[in-house]
Amino acid sequence: MREAVISARRIVIKIGSSSLTTATGGLDAGRVDALTDVLGGLAAGGREVVLVSSGAIATGLSPLGLPRRPRDLATQQAAASVGQGLLIGRYAASFARHGLTVGQVLLTVDDVTRRVHYRNAYRTLRKLLDLGAVPIVNENDTVATDEIRFGDNDRLAALVAALVDADLLVLLSDVDALYTGDPARPGTERVTEVRGEEDLASVAIGKAGRSGVGTGGMVTKVEAARIATGFGIPVVLTAAPLAGAALAGEPVGTFFHRVRQRPAARLFWLAHATSPRGRLHLDPGAVQAVVARRKSLLPAGITAVDGAFTAGDPVDLVDSAGAPVARGLVNYDAVELPGLLGRSTGELAAALGPAYEREVVHRDDLVLL
Repeated sequence: MREAVISARRIVIKIGSSSLTTATGGLDAGRVDALTDVLGGLAAGGREVVLVSSGAIATGLSPLGLPRRPRDLATQQAAASVGQGLLIGRYAASFARHGLTVGQVLLTVDDVTRRVHYRNAYRTLRKLLDLGAVPIVNENDTVATDEIRFGDNDRLAALVAALVDADLLVLLSDVDALYTGDPARPGTERVTEVRGEEDLASVAIGKAGRSGVGTGGMVTKVEAARIATGFGIPVVLTAAPLAGAALAGEPVGTFFHRVRQRPAARLFWLAHATSPRGRLHLDPGAVQAVVARRKSLLPAGITAVDGAFTAGDPVDLVDSAGAPVARGLVNYDAVELPGLLGRSTGELAAALGPAYEREVVHRDDLVLL
């Protein structure tokens, strides 16, 4: 039995579209009920459960008469708009059989990278758990664009697990474990445990793909496991029908051991949940100050600016060779910065006013890469 699973009190479970819906779209009520039976049992035993559920777009296909998952963003958003209501309604009815109330939490990248939004997301999830409800999290596909997407719900689940300080992440899909190659081929073996990158050396993970109704693939699940274990959270990867056995601690699927103690949560999100909107080129002195001495970034140490960003956006800080050394939330718009480069904050305050006597990136909003 897996002690880390049995002792986990706060658990994040992620389930993919293909495990909830039919091949042509539409929810499979039996699969939903089977999942909620397992999670309802956990809640009845005093454990806190957060469910990260894909399936909004897939659920909206059939009602809209769409034969397959659309490729264009507008139709995806329309399908998500229809499907998300049906999905949460089905979950609400299914969990109600166990006397449980659900709460819908739809997130975009901005909700977890900007300081105020991040705190709001945490408070909402924490209060739902305190009230005995089951938070059901999904990416807000109705408004998310390619520029502000998590990319897949495996990654979202890992980041939510970090956000709520979970004890365990369980990734459920239509594959029962991680294998060294294609499970259908002779000689392929199941990977029972992963303690570090060396255990993945012989694994042919492949590339992120797309099923008929979902996105992602084994590569996104392994990357999610890397994110979670890097935050000190163990991970179980297995198939949805094995959820009960996995959460009972039985040695099914693949178990990823945590690889480190937990870092500061918000900076962990900044490193893993964001995509940079621009780049700030640093001189060697600024690189030394930011990396070695953990100082804030000042205008005097910046040599050039790339990208179109606004104050509060994530940007990469790069060295003279263009290699990213840190990521942070910038305090200026991109159009403001060129006139400030190479000048001290005192000089800027005297010339432009006290509002310019501030850091370009404060050290509290900066994470080393």
